[in-house]
Amino acid sequence: MRSTRTVLFALLVVWIAGFPPAATAGRNAFALSSTAFANGGVIPKVHECTSGGGSDPAKKNESPPLAWSGAPAGAKSYAIVMRDLDNNNLIHWVIYDIPVTSASLPQNVEHVYRPAVPAGSRQVYYRGSASLYGYQGPCSPSTVNTYEFVVHALNQASLTSLNTNSSTQTAARAIAAASIGSARISGES
Repeated sequence: MRSTRTVLFALLVVWIAGFPPAATAGRNAFALSSTAFANGGVIPKVHECTSGGGSDPAKKNESPPLAWSGAPAGAKSYAIVMRDLDNNNLIHWVIYDIPVTSASLPQNVEHVYRPAVPAGSRQVYYRGSASLYGYQGPCSPSTVNTYEFVVHALNQASLTSLNTNSSTQTAARAIAAASIGSARISGES
């Protein structure tokens, strides 16, 4: 009986030794951040929409700068989906086919299907109050809503099933199907 316990204990030690310590795993966790706002913080006005009818010159509808680290090793490209969590998860922005060599997006990604930066990426046409390609900032004039940005590491270099006519919902489904990991940040506006 004693030898059985010793063997079982030895097997347990070997099995546990095969797992990295929690601190090491945490350092390599997939993470998304922005220099424009802290997670859970206030999204600056420069990132709010200009289509709400207001004339506030601080509102410029510029996408915030985003950066990520610790992506899964199998990533072949990235995609970002932004949603208004307080408005039925309304999708405000989808950018995909971001090259795997990228680890960030600059502020104010162009409002075109194929922005120059990051090269090779594509954006979905937002069919709403603005009707434009790319980022549509927070547009909640009478309430404070929470907006979530999610970066997905994808198992494909390109989502070839998507094109200029794809809807935000179709793109979000394709991204979710190809996702091998994600990280998120949210802000209020």
